[in-house]
Amino acid sequence: MSGKIIFFEERNFQGRSYECIGDCSEITSHLRRCSSCRVESGIFMVYDQPYFRGLQYLLTKGEYPEYQDTIGFSDCIQSCRIVPVHAGPFKMRIYEKSNFDGQMHELTDDCHSIQDNYNMSDLQSCNVMDGYWLMFELPNFEGRMLYLKPGEYKNLREIGNDIRFKSIRRITES
Repeated sequence: MSGKIIFFEERNFQGRSYECIGDCSEITSHLRRCSSCRVESGIFMVYDQPYFRGLQYLLTKGEYPEYQDTIGFSDCIQSCRIVPVHAGPFKMRIYEKSNFDGQMHELTDDCHSIQDNYNMSDLQSCNVMDGYWLMFELPNFEGRMLYLKPGEYKNLREIGNDIRFKSIRRITES
C-alpha cells in the first residue's frame, strides 16, 4: 500500500509543501493551510476536517492547482487517507433500513442509480465484504461521497453526515 501526495500552502503549487506517503490525520500540523496538491502515485481520500472526518473527496494521480473549485471544499484539506489497491473481486450487500433490515441486494459492480436498479428509495446500512467503495449523494456518482472499506455499517446516516445515498462505485486503480 504505497502512494505519494504533496500538499502546498498556496494555490498553483506555491509556498511551503508537505510530502505524504500514507495517512495523515492532521495536515495543519505540517502546514498553515493546504490550498493545492499533487498526487504522484496511489489513490487518496481527502477530508475537510482533521482525523478523517467531515466532507470527503477521492483524489487520483494528477494535479489539483485550485482544488477548492474541483472538489467543493470551502476550506482546506485537513487530513488524508491512502486507499489500498484491491486486486480481487468486489462484493457488498446493501440494505434498505438500518441494522441490515428491509430489502437486501448484493453488488459486485458499480451502480449508477440505486432507485432505478433496485427500486430502493433508501439505503441505510451495508456490509462491505470485498474491495473499497464510494457511496454518492446523487445518481451517476455525483455529489458528496462516503468512503467504505470492508466491514459492517449498521447506520450510514450516522457516519455519512445524514446523506441519502443514490449511487455506489468501486474504487479501482483507473
